[in-house]
Amino acid sequence: MAQNGLREVEHEITVSAPATAVYRLIAEVANWPRIFPPTIYVDHVEQGGNEERIRIWATANGEAKNWTSRRVLDPEGLRIDFRQEVSAPPVASMGGAWVVEPLSDGESRLRLLHDYRAVDDDPEGLKWIDEAVDRNSRSELAALKANVELAHASEELVFSFEDTVHIDGSAKDVYDFIDEAHLWQQRLPHVASVRLEEETPGLQTLEMDTRAKDGSTHTTKSYRVTFPHHKIAYKQVTLPALMTLHTGYWTFEESGDGSVAASSQHTVVLNTENIARILGAEATVADAREYVHSALSTNSRATLGHAKNYAENKR
Repeated sequence: MAQNGLREVEHEITVSAPATAVYRLIAEVANWPRIFPPTIYVDHVEQGGNEERIRIWATANGEAKNWTSRRVLDPEGLRIDFRQEVSAPPVASMGGAWVVEPLSDGESRLRLLHDYRAVDDDPEGLKWIDEAVDRNSRSELAALKANVELAHASEELVFSFEDTVHIDGSAKDVYDFIDEAHLWQQRLPHVASVRLEEETPGLQTLEMDTRAKDGSTHTTKSYRVTFPHHKIAYKQVTLPALMTLHTGYWTFEESGDGSVAASSQHTVVLNTENIARILGAEATVADAREYVHSALSTNSRATLGHAKNYAENKR
């Protein structure tokens, strides 16, 4: 529906999960990079009562964007209203609501409402938004349905871990090493080639070819959000065969003695369909967990080791 340049659309999906569980997953924004394919990272700007401001980094039609939204949470009504504070062109304004409706004890309907207008009510801009909202809404609802329904059944497929290296250097130097990924081909032996773009400051697209222990190379693509000089969050969007999701972050914490605790955190969802093809017919989920954990940890610790040498030699 369009009126005075304002478009109103609605998408819905039926979820085999209690309405309260669906609501909670949407209300707790830390879940979003795991459950919504377009979402790269979400940060709380402020919270108070049932109102909050959140900053969202996400892709729309293959482009990375970020914006700040205000949300009003209604846990009793199972409704969350949202409105972008400053939208990214071609969007002039964007708002809407998540509405969860119980159908039975174990089933619910999730409705996603949007209202928006384009900058200068431009028809081409509106068409771009129509496509982005439709594509993202469908993928968000489908992903949310899948993730809610699998939450209990697939606990063994989801795992997180962290590696930490202590460095006698400054957080800025360690951060710079991780931030300057365009130099990794020269700085990291396991990186065969790298392509880094940062059209919007603090929002990076990183593609690289990484060498495995057996000498083979595989290509990965990630979106990264940088917070100088203490954190870099990322979401991998081109994934190796054994993963259906990979998010993580690098953190850099200075201690009082002038050293830095540099950490690499990973959250992974395993792709069970490819375990036999990659690891053999006898391989188990536990084998896949160990393989993926080892591969990611090896690369992270290697990168942190080179960052340590870089930072300590700068002193």
